[in-house]
Amino acid sequence: MGSADTNISALRTGYDDLAGLVSGLGIDDLERSSGSSEWDISQVLSHLGSGAEIGRAVVEAALDGKPAPGGDFNHSVWDRWNAMTRRERADGFIEANEILVRLYESLDAATRESLRIDMGFLPAPIDVATAARMRLNEFTLHAWDVHVSFDEQATLRPDATAILLHGDTSMLSWIAKPDALDGRRLVIKVTTTDPASVIALRLQEPIGIDFDAPEQADGTLTLPAEAWLRLLAGRLKPPYIPDALILTEGAADLALLRRVFPGF
Repeated sequence: MGSADTNISALRTGYDDLAGLVSGLGIDDLERSSGSSEWDISQVLSHLGSGAEIGRAVVEAALDGKPAPGGDFNHSVWDRWNAMTRRERADGFIEANEILVRLYESLDAATRESLRIDMGFLPAPIDVATAARMRLNEFTLHAWDVHVSFDEQATLRPDATAILLHGDTSMLSWIAKPDALDGRRLVIKVTTTDPASVIALRLQEPIGIDFDAPEQADGTLTLPAEAWLRLLAGRLKPPYIPDALILTEGAADLALLRRVFPGF
């Protein structure tokens, strides 16, 4: 899952990379469709910008020993960003995310170890490493949404991929749709490259993932690790499927997996 230091460092490099692209975009660019099919690029940047503001607020509340801002605060932030022009969203994205990354970077070693952050939607406060990793996951996927609009061969950043590959799988209960299985129970052996790993994808109710090679599998899937993460996030679709992907016939096809993991 990565340490706080590693996760914060990956947030910085990911932000610097995307901000460099966004700073050169014109209005026509911001109107382009993104890798998130329902949003144009400015809407992706709005999501990342508003998320940075909310993320900063919860970290600052934790540092001040105060409760996390509530839902009313979140909605006020979203409403303000939704009302922005496309240019305001792009400029606001750069500013809000720089502030959030600098806030994480400002935490000293003791604080990175001891601070507990109430995210407002989880059953208990989490440590800095987990909070930074959650932000890294969101940022990395939505950064891809922007990059792929200009480069169909774009991939998730390698440093973030290595951190996210073996992360917390509890979020699957939020994003997976086991109803798409129509009662079927399948185990798929997933082999990733860059980095290499073996994963058991358990297609059942509830959907499960573990990192022990299954003794018996109903099928196999081999693909780059970044493509695996995109599959789970609903972002492995034409024309963004790597040539290196191999899925055995019979047990499950990509159409089924996309229904199980429709994305967000």
